[in-house]
Amino acid sequence: MQNKQEASAFVICDDLYKIFKVADIEVMALQGLDLTVGRGELVGIVGASGSGKTTLMNVLGGLTMPSAGQVIVDGANLLKLSTRELTTYRQVEVGFVWQQGSRNLIPYLSALDNIKLPMTLAGRTGREADRRARELMEKVDLPHRCDHRPIQLSGGEQQRVAIAVALANEPKLLLADEPTGELDSTTSDQVYDLLKRLNEEDGLTICIVSHDPTIAQHVQRVVQIRDGKLASETVRRPRVKSRSENAEWTAKDVSWEDHFEELIVLDSAGRLQIPKQYREELGFQNRVEMEVTEGGILIRPAQNLEQTSSQAEIQIEREIRGEESEAPSGLLARLKGRK
Repeated sequence: MQNKQEASAFVICDDLYKIFKVADIEVMALQGLDLTVGRGELVGIVGASGSGKTTLMNVLGGLTMPSAGQVIVDGANLLKLSTRELTTYRQVEVGFVWQQGSRNLIPYLSALDNIKLPMTLAGRTGREADRRARELMEKVDLPHRCDHRPIQLSGGEQQRVAIAVALANEPKLLLADEPTGELDSTTSDQVYDLLKRLNEEDGLTICIVSHDPTIAQHVQRVVQIRDGKLASETVRRPRVKSRSENAEWTAKDVSWEDHFEELIVLDSAGRLQIPKQYREELGFQNRVEMEVTEGGILIRPAQNLEQTSSQAEIQIEREIRGEESEAPSGLLARLKGRK
């Protein structure tokens, strides 16, 4: 039975694994990743290079299939789609914006013709396609640039046209991989503002992969991927900054500010990732002790690590083989006593 969060979710990734084979070496890009994105949500995805975030975007976009697990977008399980259905999904249901302009735009086509191209491939042509393309140029605030080719546009203008291209077939999901990676901070803010407006006005579900440390200021939620798994989540919560000194104050007398709170993700298998700086500060090694307390669960460094299970097994094996002493003792003595 689905829980409440899953029932209202637009994207569900459940225990995703993705293994790439390079020569004789297998690389695990995703290692049991769980992710849920609500309909109409604006989410940032961050992580170090090689953490698996771009692989996740490719899976969500139907560009690559996971090795195990399932991915559901708007009720459709991508692993069960036929080749034709998957092609339609990529053309119509999802839009892509890449960091490199060469992947977003055809250099010898005008901005307007770039937007028309995906519509033509989907079977929409003529006046309807022209009207939709001009409407999108208005939406990205570039109606005066319709006849300009990419080389005649600034970096920020190219990315805004790229967003218009991604929206050409009215997708329900927009995936943006480092859309501001090659832009200055001012232009980046303009692109983020556009994405935020599309999310608020059109209810578009948007996932943005980014290295930008300020992305939390532009999205509703930030999830961090580490070693192919979801590690933490930063949520934005409003809190009272100040309010009127009047005894009879109203809501409009309250001043609010954004407060960002980082939460550690507990996956479906009950696993969580403790940040490296905490492990080093507290002296955590490869074993910990857990204790249920009144306020929750207490995790602390394990004591007597020399008695961990793996080393205890070695000790038992040594006793059985009689390597520790010629006289039978411990488990060996008990086993011999049964004969």
